[in-house]
Amino acid sequence: MIRDHSIICFGGEDWWYHHPHSKNHLMRRFARGGNKVIFVNSISMGLPSLVHKDILPRVRRKLASYARLARTTDDGITVVSPVTLPFYGSRLSRFINEGLLRLQVGGLARARGMRRPILWVAIPTAIGVAGRLDESLIIYLVSDKYDANTMDHDTDPTQIRLLHERALDSADLILYSGRRMFDEATRARTRSHLLEHGIDYEHFAQSQTLTIAPEIARIPAPRLGYFGALEDWLIDEDLIEHIALKRPEYHWVFVGNCARGMRIGELPNVHILPAVPYAELPRYAAGFDVCVLPWQTGGAWAAYAAPMKVREYLATGKPTVIMKLYEFEQMRDVLRIADDKHEFLRHIEDALAERGEDAKMRRQASVADLTWDAQAARVNHLIEEALISREARES
Repeated sequence: MIRDHSIICFGGEDWWYHHPHSKNHLMRRFARGGNKVIFVNSISMGLPSLVHKDILPRVRRKLASYARLARTTDDGITVVSPVTLPFYGSRLSRFINEGLLRLQVGGLARARGMRRPILWVAIPTAIGVAGRLDESLIIYLVSDKYDANTMDHDTDPTQIRLLHERALDSADLILYSGRRMFDEATRARTRSHLLEHGIDYEHFAQSQTLTIAPEIARIPAPRLGYFGALEDWLIDEDLIEHIALKRPEYHWVFVGNCARGMRIGELPNVHILPAVPYAELPRYAAGFDVCVLPWQTGGAWAAYAAPMKVREYLATGKPTVIMKLYEFEQMRDVLRIADDKHEFLRHIEDALAERGEDAKMRRQASVADLTWDAQAARVNHLIEEALISREARES
């Protein structure tokens, strides 16, 4: 593992997101390995639309993040929420934001004694600081199809696409967390690598032996379980309503933050529980009979997604039914993948009828080696190679 380096990571989410994201997992490992790390909370791609039903909660969360200023985590990571203008459609706003970021983040890095930092960019709107922080390396982590995320941001897709292309051209090392984005990438291909999401395998595998959380145990079985955010543009409410009405004895259990106005919450066999700490997820998953991903996967954003939760589901050993996603096509031997709501129901019925331990063991074995420690070691190797290559070019 690299040691005695400085890393400034511009994350696509806030550090305090309800469950650890990929940057959280990786940066913690780099910090524990003897590196200085600053994590910069999400640089917005645009304000939520003023008519968005969740605009006030989103603004409150961001203001609360600003109020934390610069904090140090238990792993020694400095987390900061810099103030920027949430507008990237105008050249003036981008110019102002680049100055604000350089002033706030650069000043904090100097105060922390960080020299020649590795710049880790996980959102295209942060690429304006590239070349302005005396960085030793630029890493661009592509975790979403950014220009397609117009569901919860009032963004300019054309401008986001240009920033994305600028990041691709600027980066010494490009990492794709989604298989479809990587397979379709043509720009800067020689500097690009697929880095699948890892998992805390032991954390989720323990669900096989844990006592079921009482909030789950009181819900009748069979339980179809999901954890994560619930948004009306992402969750397929038609699919859930169809199956909930057709099979009223099946109980859907959703654990996570739920957008307002979702109609599935009115169904008697749909149970929406609040988000729980990451440490508690295995106790909730212990009560799932089938893990599900009932997403609307036809849209441009979801179609390119690589949801971490699917591999976490597999680590539990539970039967898992998902809507068709490019990311998981090669895992049909351990996943039940549906093309439509009718096939989704048939897969659930088949999963509930499953007997024996063989299928469970295959599911767990398929992800047992995909740990965050293993992924961090792989990134470490790529960083070492990229540093050597850049030093050779600059010498």
